[in-house]
Amino acid sequence: MMSKVYTAGLWGLDGFPVAVECFADRGLPNIDIIGLPDASVKEAIGRVSAVCRNNALPFVKGRTTVSLAPADMKKAGSSYDLAILTSLLKQNILSEVSLENKCFIGELSLSGELRPCKGVLSMCLSARKEGLTEIFVPLENALEAAIVDSMTVYGVRHVKDMVRHLLGEEPLTPTVYSVAASGDFVSEVDFADIKGQEYAKRAIEIAAAGGHNILLIGPPGSGKSMLAKAIPGILPPLEFEETVETTKIHSIAGTLPSTASLMQSRPFRSPHHTMSSVGLAGGGSIPAPGELSLAHNGVLFLDELPEYEKKSLEVLRQPLEDRRITITRASGKVTFPAHFMLICAMNPCPCGFYGSDQRPCTCTRQAMDRYIGKISGPLLDRIDMHIEVPAISFGEITSSTRTESSQIVRERVRKAREVAIKRYKNIGVASNGGLSGKQTKDLCRYDEDANLVLESAFEKMRLSARGFDRILRLSRTIADLAESELITAEHILEAVQMRSLDRKYFGE
Repeated sequence: MMSKVYTAGLWGLDGFPVAVECFADRGLPNIDIIGLPDASVKEAIGRVSAVCRNNALPFVKGRTTVSLAPADMKKAGSSYDLAILTSLLKQNILSEVSLENKCFIGELSLSGELRPCKGVLSMCLSARKEGLTEIFVPLENALEAAIVDSMTVYGVRHVKDMVRHLLGEEPLTPTVYSVAASGDFVSEVDFADIKGQEYAKRAIEIAAAGGHNILLIGPPGSGKSMLAKAIPGILPPLEFEETVETTKIHSIAGTLPSTASLMQSRPFRSPHHTMSSVGLAGGGSIPAPGELSLAHNGVLFLDELPEYEKKSLEVLRQPLEDRRITITRASGKVTFPAHFMLICAMNPCPCGFYGSDQRPCTCTRQAMDRYIGKISGPLLDRIDMHIEVPAISFGEITSSTRTESSQIVRERVRKAREVAIKRYKNIGVASNGGLSGKQTKDLCRYDEDANLVLESAFEKMRLSARGFDRILRLSRTIADLAESELITAEHILEAVQMRSLDRKYFGE
């Protein structure tokens, strides 16, 4: 006798449909799983066997083969448990139940309870694409799966609940997506809490409005980390398409909050400087997203930039240009999106006080060269803004004057982003920082005075073609914040000023 049910697997960011075919024949009771299963899939035999015995469910009586099709795709993880169990039950107590339009995803505990799985949203989307209309998932994953429209989602706590539902004895209640199920984002740091640093705040606002990369250089305690942590509070909310894509990545990585069905706020990732290049880029025998992809549509903050291994820093170069990262393994090739704002912070030297009027620098020239030398020219060229964050004075610390809150700044950023989205609606770009070189030249229009300033900056600063484009994109953002349709010389000058600091610290 043969039975067939459906589930889904994961490859990269996307799911793929899997047909679980079960064939029972005469012979000694035994189960073989075929179709390129890994060790965790093969272990399903033990879990399914224990569930059947602990819940008085019928188990196999003869030689049974379970095939996971397509057979040429690697199957990994424990999410196949529920489908394998259902295919066995289809041989007996569920033999009269139609399972043609249903998908089953979930890991089993030995007692029969379902445990949450990674990547449920991607798998649910692939099931819908395959034409399935009902899906059974662990109760903890039900809100996540309910995002997908045209699918009836059932959150299952225990196997017995699902069996009774399929037999028509005790129907389960479908899970319905609710926006209220995802909490509102609360920023860790408000702009009003940051003392002084008005120039740095202005730079952060411009970076947020245009999605630009920024490097903050200053002595210890000047507020670099605090400024970076304030950025999520001024970024505009995610569009629905961005939300779904961001949720898929975090669901696959297992970093989706258990209380949220969607990533409603932009990610803020701050990996420690000891992280390896694989941790940043992603990897594994079946490639999983790294920090670069987990920061997609959000912020990647690298504090103490020179302390990262040079190999790790060089991983950033291609994703900063292509906004995606491709990982190749023996099992295949996977591409993850990696469009993020890069925020870097560093001291100007190992002791931290080069150029400071607080205390003298104690570093030798060789020590400074080794410290700064960890940041390559090509990587520095990909960072739009280089901002000095000086030490805070006593008057600034003790001042009772309250500056603008993040909410006020966020409104200006939102308006500037809306202008950019409207301007680029035909090319699918959401911010000035996302423009390609050709798009920058075609869409960033400037007047004659601005052209003279650009020419002078290009010659004096010896800019690369990439550096020229980045100054032009930065100027476009400054013009958007000023509600100016045309880029003027004033906008160009401010952009040049925010990119010229590398001459002081990194030389030429």
